Amino acid sequence: MELLEGERLDYIAGTPLKVIQSPQVFSFSIDAVLLGRFVQVPIQKGNILDLCSGNGVIPLLLTMRSRANLTGVEIQPKLVNMAKRNTVLNQVENQIKMIEADLNEIPPHIKKSFFDVVTCNPPYFETVTEEERNRNEHLAIARHEIYCSLQDVIRVSSQYVKQKGKVAIVHRPERLTDIMTYMRSHRIEPKRIQFIHPKNEKEANMVLVEGIKDGKSGVVCLPPLVVYNEVGEYTKPFSEVYEGK
Repeated sequence: MELLEGERLDYIAGTPLKVIQSPQVFSFSIDAVLLGRFVQVPIQKGNILDLCSGNGVIPLLLTMRSRANLTGVEIQPKLVNMAKRNTVLNQVENQIKMIEADLNEIPPHIKKSFFDVVTCNPPYFETVTEEERNRNEHLAIARHEIYCSLQDVIRVSSQYVKQKGKVAIVHRPERLTDIMTYMRSHRIEPKRIQFIHPKNEKEANMVLVEGIKDGKSGVVCLPPLVVYNEVGEYTKPFSEVYEGK
C-alpha cells in the first residue's frame, strides 16, 4: 500500500493490524483503543456503527473481536480515504464499510434502529479559537465540536441503535454529567463506567461509558485503569487491557 505525503504506518497494540495515519490530519491515541476494548460486542452476527470514525481504527480493532458487519461514519474526506485504504491493507474491506457523511445528515440507506452497537470517540472540546482552526482545520474538526456536539452524538447514537442495543463513548471526565444527562434524555440508560488515570496520584483524564437503549436503571463502576507506573512504563493491568491479553 503506497503511503501519501506525511503518512506513516503504525500498528494497533496487541494485534497484527496496520494503520495508515498522519499527524498532520489525524492520529489515533489510547482513547480509541480503550473504547474498542471496552465496548461489549456480538462475537458472531450483528451490525456495529462507529461515529466520528476518523481513519477507522475502532472498526479495525473490532474486527479482532467480532464478525459483525461494521460501518464507520466520518465527515472528513481525507480521513475516509485513509480509512478505506486501511480496510484494504488489513483485508477487511468486506467487513467494514466507510461512509463520508456529517453524522447529523447520515444517508437514508443507513437504517435507523438497526445496529446492535454504536460506538463513538467524539470531539472533546466545546469551543475552538480561530487560531486553532486556521493552524490545522483537520485537527480542529477532530478535537472540537465544530460539526457535532456531544448531544448530537448521543441523539444520533440513540436513533441508530436498536432497542436493547448498546451505545459506548469515550470522553473527558468533566463531561460525565452531560453524557449521562443526554443519554437518559435520549433513552440510553448508562450501565458501565470506567475511569482512566494517567498515574496513580493523578485525577482521571478519560472516562468510558456504555449504555443500553431502554435498559433498566443500575450502573456498574469498573475498577479504574492507571496508565503509567512510577517509572513511566505501562502498568500491568493497563497493558493487559490495551493489548487485549
